[in-house]
Amino acid sequence: MRHNQLATYFVIFLMCFTSSVFSQSKKQKELEERRQELQREIRQINDLLFKNQSQKKSQTSLIEDLSYKVNVRKNLIKVTNQQANLLTREINANQKKISELRDELTTLKENYAKMILRSYKSKSEQSRIMFLLSSSNFKQAYKRIQYMTQYSKFQKEQGEAIKVKTSELQKSNKELLRQKDDKQKLIAENRVAQKELEGELNQQQSLMASINQNLSKYRNQIKEKQKEADRIDKEIEKMIREAIASSNKKAGKSSNTSSFALTPEDKALASSFVANKGKLPWPVEKGVVKVRYGKQPSPIDRTITIQSNGVRIATEKNADVRAVYKGKVLRVQAIRHGNVLVMIQHGNYITNYTNLSKVFVNPGDMVDTKQVIGKVFTNPSNGETTLKFSIWKEINTQNPADWIFQM
Repeated sequence: MRHNQLATYFVIFLMCFTSSVFSQSKKQKELEERRQELQREIRQINDLLFKNQSQKKSQTSLIEDLSYKVNVRKNLIKVTNQQANLLTREINANQKKISELRDELTTLKENYAKMILRSYKSKSEQSRIMFLLSSSNFKQAYKRIQYMTQYSKFQKEQGEAIKVKTSELQKSNKELLRQKDDKQKLIAENRVAQKELEGELNQQQSLMASINQNLSKYRNQIKEKQKEADRIDKEIEKMIREAIASSNKKAGKSSNTSSFALTPEDKALASSFVANKGKLPWPVEKGVVKVRYGKQPSPIDRTITIQSNGVRIATEKNADVRAVYKGKVLRVQAIRHGNVLVMIQHGNYITNYTNLSKVFVNPGDMVDTKQVIGKVFTNPSNGETTLKFSIWKEINTQNPADWIFQM
């Protein structure tokens, strides 16, 4: 009875321990994937925003780029710290497991040694045949045979248990060494990242000191930039309203509505577009998001709020612009200070690609996912190649990060 209870407690402990280790391993895998993503993002930032230092960027662009890089670097350090802390917990749990395994192994070996000794003494004092012959009846003799068989079986099981525990202990020791090695590598990487962050923060402070000498000038620049972005957004909304009115007029519906009159084919396309939410490809093959969707403080002056109805993606020079999903080209339009805009309709959803230097499609064309529709414009004065990308559901903007894969 006592043996069965101990076995039950051990199984429960093993199940709890295995569940805890699995949970930690899953979390460790998630953190490692996030760390790899952030490292890739930093490499892209260096390649796309800081590689060509010969071009003269404005102070505002430099501080924007540097602030972005600092934030990503801080996130990388934070995730690496989380990994190291989780490894510390795993190491402590493993050390506890090793200590318990050693104690169990010692107990098993001691019990096994006592069992062998008893068996040897029993054999020397009295042979098995005499033990059986001394039985008072057949039933007792049968029970003695069963006892000897079970005892022999139990001996073998104890021997096998010792082998299993020894193997488990060796495996745990090996795992412990790997965990300690991984932790040291993470600590070393974080030291390097911390040093790079310090350099970037010093550079950021130096730039901000220069900007603060004439802050009112930069505030005005930010406000003018925001006005220009708002103007382009209003122009896009006006084009969408015109497209809705035209579409509804053809369908014999009221032109004063803010919703498309969709054909069965349009509805199917819209459903397909929604079904791929979060899985759509990037509109450029290589890029980093400099300005995200929604309200956010300006990196120059955090008292000023920036409103972005899409994302601003920095990419490489002469980069191709790709349709993020199949659809119909609704509009190709030159915009003041925004170069050329391409608008693609996916049922009642519209994707907008602004700041193109070349366009390879025309209104009415049907395009496929990842089809090249143009080239991103590169500003000759500062070398910046930036695509403005937005998603609309009729006249309402959407957050592109919810739609584009890993944005």
